[in-house]
Amino acid sequence: MTDIEAQVEKRVAGLLLAAGGGRRLGGRPKALLEHRGHPLVEHAVDALRAAGCARVHVVVGARAGDVRARAVLDGCVLVDNPGWEQGMGSSLRAGLGSLAGTGARAALVSLVDQPGVGAEAMARVRAGYRDETSLVAAAYAGVRGHPVLLGAAHWAAIAATATGDQGARAYLREHEAEIALVECGDVARPYDIDTEADLAHLE
Repeated sequence: MTDIEAQVEKRVAGLLLAAGGGRRLGGRPKALLEHRGHPLVEHAVDALRAAGCARVHVVVGARAGDVRARAVLDGCVLVDNPGWEQGMGSSLRAGLGSLAGTGARAALVSLVDQPGVGAEAMARVRAGYRDETSLVAAAYAGVRGHPVLLGAAHWAAIAATATGDQGARAYLREHEAEIALVECGDVARPYDIDTEADLAHLE
């Protein structure tokens, strides 16, 4: 690893949003859904690390105690979101808040319910980091998706607009011209695990 790569590794933190309660899945927390013998939250953390994120913060909410007890998340910073039922926006606010003061200059934000988006896509988006003003997003056939990289200069404004299930959507829509899109359709499938039918994607 070069000195520059080592510096980037410290500056870009992984931020995994894993607090959802799986309302349309009968109340099964998405973090604990099994995929290839392990909870989804473990797969997502492993992917962020393989993509080069040495620091990974995981926002937990629904059945947080069970997630802590059943998932192997050694070395991660677990961030409790007591307001997880308010939607993804609350988890994004909690996660970005947890990164304040850590020295991270950008957050690579990933969703726990997208197991088809792995380390290759995450690494491509992470490689788009330039400085704390960076905004980078994966694209699928030209359409913006996840993961997204949010430079620290944007965190306060994103947190101020992250409500309900919007996450950073409203902010990114307003700053569309500043976003560097990185095509990932050849290495990832951006489906969500939201409904019973979606469970067919799990192995």
